[in-house]
Amino acid sequence: MKITFIGLGKMGWHMAGHLSKQGHAITVYDRDRQTAQKWVGAFTGQIAPDPRQACVDTELVVTALPADEQLQAVWQACYEGLKPSTIWVDHSTTSAHIARELSVQAQSRALSFIDAPVSGGTLGAQNGSLTVMAGGDQAAWAVVEPVVQAYANKTTWLGDAGSGQLTKMANQICVAGIGQALAEGLAFAERAGLDTKKVLGVMLKGSSTSWMMEHRSEAMLQGEYAFGFSTKLMQKDLRLVLQEARVNGMPLPVTSLVAELLDELAEMQDPNWDWCSLMERQRKAC
Repeated sequence: MKITFIGLGKMGWHMAGHLSKQGHAITVYDRDRQTAQKWVGAFTGQIAPDPRQACVDTELVVTALPADEQLQAVWQACYEGLKPSTIWVDHSTTSAHIARELSVQAQSRALSFIDAPVSGGTLGAQNGSLTVMAGGDQAAWAVVEPVVQAYANKTTWLGDAGSGQLTKMANQICVAGIGQALAEGLAFAERAGLDTKKVLGVMLKGSSTSWMMEHRSEAMLQGEYAFGFSTKLMQKDLRLVLQEARVNGMPLPVTSLVAELLDELAEMQDPNWDWCSLMERQRKAC
C-alpha cells in the first residue's frame, strides 16, 4: 500500500518503521528534517519536503501529531490535494470536536477520516503492541485495520467520528488516577522504611497491580524519568478530558486534582520527563 506517514516523534518513528518492515511504500514527513533523514537511514522509504507533497497520490495518510493545532495545520495543507477514496488515520490524541469536524470535511470530498488514538506508550510502539481505538467510517476502517495491525495487537472500532478520542479520554481518566495513586503508595512505603522491592513484589501479585505498576514503578523508585510519555503531553490530554467533561456535565474530581498536580510538577522540573515523575512531587511533599 502507498502510505504517507506524518509525525516521526517517539511514537510515530516506530509505527512508521513497522509499516516499512511490512513492505509498504512509505513517504514520511516531519517538521524536523534531520529526524526524517535519520528515519530513512534506518528504514526503507522516502522523504517529502512538505506535508502537501507527502500526500500526493497516496492511498493512506497516517498522522501522529502532538495536538489539535498541528493536526489542523497538516490537514489544511493536504486536504485539497488528496485524491478521492484516500483514507486518513489519525493516531494523535486530540479533541473529539476536531475529529468530527475533519470527518465531515472528508466526506464532502469522498475521503475518509478516522480518529484512532493509541495506548501503550513508546514501548508499545517499539514492540508493535499498541492498542488502537478507532472512530469514524467503519467501512474505511475495515480496509486499513490490517495495515494498522503492523504496530498494534489490539484494534477496535468504537463508533462514529470522535468515538476513538472519547475512548482515549476514558483511558486517560483511569490512568491519571492510577499514576498518582502509585506515586503515593511507593512514597508511603519509602517513608515507612520498607524494602520497596519486596513491597513491589507483593503488590504486583495482588489486587493493586496495573500497567503503570508493571512498567513505571522501577523508574519511579530510581528517580529516572528521561523517557516515555512527557508531563506536558499528559497535561494536554487531561485538559482535553476536562474540557469534554464540562461539555457533558460529568464531574471528574480525581482527574481534576491530578491535572493540578501535573501543573505543579511541570513548574518543579523538566516537563519533558515522563509524567510518572509525579513520584518526585510526592517525595517533596513528604
